Amino acid sequence: MNTSIKSFVIPFISGIAGAALWISIQNPQENQPSFDRSLDSGIPTQVVNDYNSNSNSLRTDPPLSFIEASQNSTESVVFIKNFSGTDYRRYSMFDYFFGTGPAQQVSTGSGVIITKDGYIVTNNHVIDRAETIEVVHQKRTYKARLVGTDKNTDIAVLKIDAENLPEIKKGSSRNLKIGEWVLAVGNPFNLTSTVTAGIVSAKERQINILGGDFPLESFIQTDAPINPGNSGGALVNVNGELVGINTAILSRTGSYTGYGFAVPVDVAMKVANDLIQYGEVQKAIPGVDVVEVTPELAEEMKLKNLDGVIVTHTLRGGSAENAGLQKNDVITSIGDWKITGKGSFEEALSYYYPGEKINVEFTRDGNLKTATLTLQNLEGGTGVIKREYYASSLLGARLEAVNTVEKDRLKIPYGIKISSLSRGYLRDLGFRDGFVITHVNEMPAKDPKAFGKYLEEFSGRLKLEGVSPNGQPFMQSYNVR
Repeated sequence: MNTSIKSFVIPFISGIAGAALWISIQNPQENQPSFDRSLDSGIPTQVVNDYNSNSNSLRTDPPLSFIEASQNSTESVVFIKNFSGTDYRRYSMFDYFFGTGPAQQVSTGSGVIITKDGYIVTNNHVIDRAETIEVVHQKRTYKARLVGTDKNTDIAVLKIDAENLPEIKKGSSRNLKIGEWVLAVGNPFNLTSTVTAGIVSAKERQINILGGDFPLESFIQTDAPINPGNSGGALVNVNGELVGINTAILSRTGSYTGYGFAVPVDVAMKVANDLIQYGEVQKAIPGVDVVEVTPELAEEMKLKNLDGVIVTHTLRGGSAENAGLQKNDVITSIGDWKITGKGSFEEALSYYYPGEKINVEFTRDGNLKTATLTLQNLEGGTGVIKREYYASSLLGARLEAVNTVEKDRLKIPYGIKISSLSRGYLRDLGFRDGFVITHVNEMPAKDPKAFGKYLEEFSGRLKLEGVSPNGQPFMQSYNVR
């Protein structure tokens, strides 16, 4: 063996021998925790003792499996097909030659069975503008009837004609803890009955995506992978109990990138029950507009912390004004619910009905005060309301009278709001969702049906006045036939 080889081999062998001796001395089998990582999930399956001698607590790893949670929930999640208008953009002259025609647009999503007799909760955006809705459950397809929708929470309720369906067991979103394991069950990318796991990352999140006049954003944030098609599906705890309705993802690509958001089940079920029983969400109004406490506002107002919400406006004759609340009061609790921001403020109110009384704590000039509010409905009363609509396929819109809160906000005595706008007469005139018309040909617009019938039958010079969605007044004339 030449000198150069010896200089390499001898140190190499010595190193191996030294390493073997060190391993035998340390005996890692007795001194180091070991993990069995599943090839399916990559999740540790062992509970490991916290070796800190100053603590008697255990560090709890993920459950040994999510089998029970999956079995208790997947059968209650359905596949939803939304058949909307014909997509002429994908249609060309060659389709005539080959004997085909324009294809109807089909979008898909998920839903959750909440009663054995066929009531299903999903997202409003899953069934938006649908002409026909189908529900697929265990390979059977059902025609679905739309019971009602609520843009403020992005919740919708469907009904299918079936019996003895697997009603999902409901949990509590209010008792859900940050760090708790959850599963997202749905149909991402049209793959039925898909289950993904993650934890609750945060609660009471506001991401400013909802429409409606009174958007309620208090989302559960989770890192359980949620993708297109999961919308309307179930977020369940480790017992398979429903704790949320999967609604949105935060993504630059359109696919999951780490952030998913769900409507809390306590909110979703209150909305669903209202839609089933009344056809309209019975929203309880405290008669105030509020904003988050920012560091800048806290410094300006000399507040001690960032909790609560600041009153920016009180509705004239509303419950807050009647109870003595004023602009710049800081609301810190409603009942036994501590208010940390606008999300918790809106969520706390969502559980109440008009006519109920709530105790409110607030600070004014640094002094803690209390008040009792009698919550009102959207018309300023305390009873159940059933709003009147007029839907017209010719106009391509649903028309409704503006409520008391909207009148106060827009500073108008009456008006007809355009909502759920689709292809039709009003869109051709340049209107969008949210426009409010106060006068037609200088006549007051108050009754949705009378206003709709008038537009459907009118021909000649048409003059419309009102308020745009951004609050700007408008007056426009048209020649119609």
